Amino acid sequence: MIELNNVSKSFTLHNQGGAVIPVMQNATLSVKRGECVGLTGVSGAGKSTLMRLIYGNYLAASGSVMVGGVDVALAEPREILALRRETLGYVSQFLRVVPRVPTLDVVAEPLLVAGTSVQQARDKAASLLAQLSIPERLWGLSPTTFSGGEQQRVNIARGFAYDYPAMLLDEPTASLDAQNRATVLGLIETAKARGAAIIGIFHDEAAREAVCDRFVDVSDFSPKVMA
Repeated sequence: MIELNNVSKSFTLHNQGGAVIPVMQNATLSVKRGECVGLTGVSGAGKSTLMRLIYGNYLAASGSVMVGGVDVALAEPREILALRRETLGYVSQFLRVVPRVPTLDVVAEPLLVAGTSVQQARDKAASLLAQLSIPERLWGLSPTTFSGGEQQRVNIARGFAYDYPAMLLDEPTASLDAQNRATVLGLIETAKARGAAIIGIFHDEAAREAVCDRFVDVSDFSPKVMA
């Protein structure tokens, strides 16, 4: 479902004379349906960079990034948007939404964009918000007014609202209490059971061991320095 072959990435520092900094080399990774792969490696190894390459936020310098038959490295912007709408979900650490949009509609939006009826979308959103302990009295308010922990849970609900065939999870259990942590791990297991291919970054070692089927050390993709 997700296939990376010999992917390389570098950054050009235009404010420093155009210096080119290689950050990833020959990254190769395969994730099948129903599998959760955890990314490991020291801070700065490239875990977030790899996720952004898959999601299309970064453009690979070389290699292919296949998600559901679409090569993200070569896809047009409209193809990337369609991929994010229909195939690839991303639960990031930070909630980015339009101010003044009610929380219920923020969570329901991925379903509405996919063509789900308003009532069904809102029912699913309400169920997820309740599972993640967001009080119903807050559903009509914008989540931009919420605490950091509440925003994180809204972000998780939004990410799991639509049944994406592939998912990227960036620290989905960070800073959660035991009850909500268990809920998120349950959502991940449910997604795996329906066949979602998942790549995740988990600094929570117990959570990582609970849901990941195997691990990939991103440090292995660091550019090799020639002596």
